[in-house]
Formats: sequence, structure tokens, C-alpha cells
Amino acid sequence: MTKSVSKNMALMDKINSTLDQSKAENDRQFVTALGRGLMLLAAFEHHDALSHQQLCQITGLPKATITRLIHTLVLLGFLRSTEHGQYHLGSSAVRLSVTAWSRHDVVASAEPLLWQFASENEVSVNLATEVAGEMRYHACCRSPARLSVNLQVGSAVPVAYTAIGRAFYAVSSPTRQTVIRSNLQENASKEDYNRAQAALDEAVKHYNEHGYTLSDGEFSHDILAVAVGVFDVATGQYAYSLNASVPRANWDAAEYKAMIVPKLQALAERIGSGI
Repeated sequence: MTKSVSKNMALMDKINSTLDQSKAENDRQFVTALGRGLMLLAAFEHHDALSHQQLCQITGLPKATITRLIHTLVLLGFLRSTEHGQYHLGSSAVRLSVTAWSRHDVVASAEPLLWQFASENEVSVNLATEVAGEMRYHACCRSPARLSVNLQVGSAVPVAYTAIGRAFYAVSSPTRQTVIRSNLQENASKEDYNRAQAALDEAVKHYNEHGYTLSDGEFSHDILAVAVGVFDVATGQYAYSLNASVPRANWDAAEYKAMIVPKLQALAERIGSGI
């Protein structure tokens, strides 16, 4: 019988342990090549970028095996190469993680909290995560106040020019930020990408200092929104971001931030902890 693997082990160590066990037990149902490919991907759990040599050192796999695995994973979009000879996780890897997050109980448990929050504070509140360079909405609760943009579950908005996108980028790991930038770069001109990157860099600075991001008429002229990240304790990652928006004509930005940010931060903590 295969021994259970400790949940506290690093992901790559878990996979390596299972590889060793399957070999020792002569498990004919276990696909060793697939396990090695997943171990290579797991090497990026704590690294933004890795070279061919570093992947060999970290995984302990032969150079020729690493070469074949990299070639396959790049073609399938799970890795992408840089002009400096390094590799990052690709969009396919991120999309799988997003799918898993979107099916997590967080969304289902969050919806009644969002409706209560929207009703009590007369705001529209939304939960989203990044998919292929856009923020995809997983839960939407609109306030009675009419907004110019009618967003629904499945709607997508820009990462760089919305509060909810900036907050997600600001709390993301360096690896995830790299993937987001890559997604943006693939779908934008150099000028547009540079503008977006500048906006995201400023958002990270602002979030680190104040704990939230702001969009004051940037995405839509008459919408004022603030957003925070949502840390999912079940996965140990920032899986979503959360925004609260109102018509700009009804609020002074400073007064709105002072009123809504502490409440939104408390809501994000409740959602992420499953309380």
C-alpha cells in the first residue's frame, strides 16, 4: 500500500516521493513520464524563472529528459521561454489553476455575504480572478444605484485599468505577476503594454502602502471603485480580488474610501477564511 505524503511537504517533494514509491512498488499503472513532467512544473512553486540547468539541479532529472519535457510543455503552453534562456509558467498552467479556484467553495460561500454587503452599504460588489490577461467575474451583486456598466458572472474587465484587476495583480506572487504581464503583452501594442505596466507598478506601490487599489473613472467615467485581494486560507494563495463600486456623482472619493475600505477588507477576510 502506498504511504500517504505529508501535506506540509513542498509540491515537488510530494511528487518526487510518489515517483520513488511507485518505482519501489513496481506500480504499472503509474505513468512515470507524466509524473516527471508535473515535477518539472512544480519546480516553479517557489521560483519565478528557471534556466535549463537550474531545472536539472532542482529536479535531479537527466539533462536529456529535461530537454524533452521543456519542449513538450512549451508547445502545450504550460511553460514559456524568454530571450534570456529562462522559463516561466505559461498561460495553460494559470488557466488550470483559475478553473480550480473558480470551482472552489469560496465563490458559493461568498455570494450571501456579497448580497448582504451590497444591500447594507448600497454599493455594487464583485469577486473576480485573472484569466488570460483579463479579470473574470465569478460573483456579482449590484446595488440599487444604476451604474453605466452592467457586469455579470463571466464578464471580463481589464487588469490594469480597474481597481479589481490592480488589486489582484498587487497581491499576486511574482510568478503569477509574470504570467499576467506575459498575457497582457501578447494582446497589446508596445505602447499600450508599457502604459499598463506603469499602472500596475503604481498599483503595487499604492496597495503596499494603503492595502487597497482605486479606480476613479478610469474604466468607466462615472464609476468610482476600490478593491482588495482575497486570501484563500484553503489554498494558501490570493485566489481572488474583491471590489465595491458606486456612481462617482454620488460620492467624494476621499469620503468613499474612508467609509468602504475597512468594511471591504473585513469582508475579504471573511470570504477567504470561510467564516
